[in-house]
Amino acid sequence: MPNFVVSPIGRVESTLLDRASAPKQGDGAPDAWLVLEPEYAEGLRDLQVGEEAVLLTWFDRADRTVLATRPRDDPANPLTGVFSTRSPDRPNPIGLHRVRILELQGLQVRVGPLEALHGTPIVDLKPVLTAQEG
Repeated sequence: MPNFVVSPIGRVESTLLDRASAPKQGDGAPDAWLVLEPEYAEGLRDLQVGEEAVLLTWFDRADRTVLATRPRDDPANPLTGVFSTRSPDRPNPIGLHRVRILELQGLQVRVGPLEALHGTPIVDLKPVLTAQEG
């Protein structure tokens, strides 16, 4: 299969500095800032505070060789294929986060809750669509 390139559009600024401090599945995750690169400023123009969005990130500290894991890193859980889990360790470590837009300041978007670590590359930001919007 052909390879392709995904370039980050910005980075996450968060109080979460390492994987050990990150909550599982966003449970208890803090708010964070999305800081976009200047060339993507126009893409932010129609965002609204209060809207929900789907944030795609690249888990740059993930182990891309993992194909099976124990959900929530709990040894009591059975070994499970990564494609049946939300583990950040996987061949293509794309993070999928449903967040609410809390504040807009120029190239910065405060969202929450977000379990991504400080410095995590941002791949994309998309609106959450209702069934009518399809």
